[in-house]
Amino acid sequence: MEKNIFVFCFLFFAFCFLLSAFLWAEELPKIEYDKLTIGEEQTLEVMTWNIQNFPKSEYTVDYATGIILAIDADVIGLQEIESDSAFVVLLENLQAQDPEDKWNGFRANTNEWEMNLAYLYKSNMINVDSIYQIYSDDEIYHQPFPRKPLILEFSYFNQKFYVINNHFKARTGAKNEARRRDAVKKLDDYIMQDHPDVNVIVLGDLNDQLTDAAGENVFTAFLDKPLEYKFVDLEIAKNDSADWSYPYWKYRGHIDHILISNELYDEFDNSGSFVKVITIDKFMEGGGDARYKYITDHRPVVIKLRF
Repeated sequence: MEKNIFVFCFLFFAFCFLLSAFLWAEELPKIEYDKLTIGEEQTLEVMTWNIQNFPKSEYTVDYATGIILAIDADVIGLQEIESDSAFVVLLENLQAQDPEDKWNGFRANTNEWEMNLAYLYKSNMINVDSIYQIYSDDEIYHQPFPRKPLILEFSYFNQKFYVINNHFKARTGAKNEARRRDAVKKLDDYIMQDHPDVNVIVLGDLNDQLTDAAGENVFTAFLDKPLEYKFVDLEIAKNDSADWSYPYWKYRGHIDHILISNELYDEFDNSGSFVKVITIDKFMEGGGDARYKYITDHRPVVIKLRF
């Protein structure tokens, strides 16, 4: 009899413990994924997204999978991809949940803090020729480029493209601003010397404002050449009420950018082409706090090009 009572008590307390754990389990915020979609089969979408310290939570990979599939961009330049294994799982999730688009990816592995650049892309939409780094000599180029620029070279409907993914030095201060200014100058030199007459897209977390005064603006090398380059997100940056890529009050600003070369001006001017910051937090329970906790501190920025 005593044994039966002991067993009953043990099972009762075990049940209570499991019930308590279930009731107190973290209920994850839902996202209205259908509100994020901008991709179409007839257009080329290129996106930049800093997925902070990826993955910053145990739920980040699943959330990122859902967001990427919802936005439906064809080419995605990522920053701060710390875990190679999590990146592999992300890619496997995309392939499993969207097999028609034949997802592929590449993650660099040269950053000493593992804050690496990466690409995801639909190989059924673009033909990738090569993925490689430039300015890779650390002794010479580490100051302007704490993360080496990563180039995705591909073809889309018989047009050649070069996407240059970047993550510039962060934080304020004259030394950091000088590093960003030098990085911009070197990217300008590279494009002018190596790819002066092809479609070039520069994107990434560039960690600075497009709207600073001329003497303080780190992007002068690009901005002073309007016949050669265009920041397609400049009007977003100029608008204080716009949806900026980094919305936090203390450091609030638009610091994730997309630049195109003049070979793409006509396409960007076509009806149906545009650039947009994807406001995940507006369609996520808990808003920006939830996005920050579970996914990242940055919003994605996407350019849609209609040819």
